[in-house]
Order: sequence, then C-alpha cells, then structure tokens
Amino acid sequence: MTIESAKAFVERMKSDEDFRKEVGEKSSSEDRMKFVKDNGFDFSKEEIEQVKSEMSDEELDGMATGGIEGEPVDVDPPNQCDSMAIYVN
Repeated sequence: MTIESAKAFVERMKSDEDFRKEVGEKSSSEDRMKFVKDNGFDFSKEEIEQVKSEMSDEELDGMATGGIEGEPVDVDPPNQCDSMAIYVN
C-alpha cells in the first residue's frame, strides 16, 4: 500500500467520469474495494485520508460520487465528499 497509489486513485476519480461512476455504482464496500484493487490501486485508510487532507474544498466537491470501503457516507461536511468515504468503520 502506498500514498502514491492513493494519489493516483484520486486523480483517476477526478479525471475519469466513467471510472468514478463505476466506483459509485458498486453495491457493497467489498465490491468497491475489489473493483479499485482490480484497477491497480492499493492504499490504506491513513494514506487516502492524508491525500484527502491535502485537497482543496473545490477538489473535494468535484468528487461527490461513490465510495470505496464501507457504505458511502458524508465524511466531510459540508463537502459531501462521498467518493472519499474509503473506510467508514
């Protein structure tokens, strides 16, 4: 697991609408995480949280779909940054 992988995931979520939509359409946290790993990303909760902490409000707002690990939830009010709901539990 690496911070570079977390950063690459965020960039893909920002730049690839189809990928972002596919992540958001997964029905369970296990399906989302499998999809993300099958697409070459491997990062920890701490790593994605670090990347998230470095993002601007505008960047976070632009990623308001989907989730990875755990059910999609509002993890960054008022930003509604569901796509970054990597680890809920």
